[in-house]
Amino acid sequence: MRIYHNIDLFQPVPNAVVTVGTFDGVHLGHQQIFSLMSEEARKTGGETVVVTFYPHPRLVIHPDSKGLKFINLQERKYEIISRCGIDHLIIIPFTREFSHLSSAEFVKRFLVDKIHVKKMIVGYDHHFGKDRLGGHNELKGLGTIHGFEVIEVPAMVINGTPVSSTKIRNALIEGNVRMANSLLGYEYSIAGKVVYGNRIGRTIGFPTANIEVEDEYKLISAIGVYACKVDFHGHIYKGMGNIGYRPTIERGNLTIEVNIFDFDEDIYSEHITIFFIERIRDEVKFENIAALRNQLMVDRARVMEILK
Repeated sequence: MRIYHNIDLFQPVPNAVVTVGTFDGVHLGHQQIFSLMSEEARKTGGETVVVTFYPHPRLVIHPDSKGLKFINLQERKYEIISRCGIDHLIIIPFTREFSHLSSAEFVKRFLVDKIHVKKMIVGYDHHFGKDRLGGHNELKGLGTIHGFEVIEVPAMVINGTPVSSTKIRNALIEGNVRMANSLLGYEYSIAGKVVYGNRIGRTIGFPTANIEVEDEYKLISAIGVYACKVDFHGHIYKGMGNIGYRPTIERGNLTIEVNIFDFDEDIYSEHITIFFIERIRDEVKFENIAALRNQLMVDRARVMEILK
């Protein structure tokens, strides 16, 4: 996949099949759109083009928004889109000036003049342009004017639940990563640099890698203990993760840490990615370190069973 941070560097391709959106979750609904794009492009010998924005429009239009968090950060989002087989990804800088473009202006100046769109594939709830006033009917009208076809993809429903980024965020906030993963179509993850902790885990047989998340807008799943997998330099390990405040040891800042099974390397300052599979319990304050250790042994056995 070729990535363009400046649309002027994009050279129009024959029979461009295009979609537009923020694609925070890159969930199964988005993947359904990407799959249809590839199918349509194959029919005409065309290529697929995804148009997205950075920074996220809400950060520009409502800079004082409180608690705005994203399922995926930018690089992770681009990685997943690439895995979906998309040919081109165009990232348009989202500015105050850009936000004032009407839907008709956006379609003409960017999709028609710059990309030469031939087919536009969008989700059932797609809105665009100033104040998101452009909807499916307007898009079809613009397609008639400018000579491109519009295909609307219906909502994807998994186990009776329509797939949406909002539902995924809510599931993560509640700690239901199993549901979130089922709607994403892949495992929710947190990446970061390994930093020094208090190293008490090492003294009780459960050393942990503590990670520092470098983006304040990353959505962190609910506090608790999790069955995890860990990617370190392309190698996948099993592990037991914890998101919380370590109340038995010290009540401090929120920490994200993982005990990596069968692993004994010095990885301070290295970057790892933790994939969350299932939340197994709440974080609890134990009477003493011995009680904590006993519970961790029980937790490890359960995690091993989940990951088996």
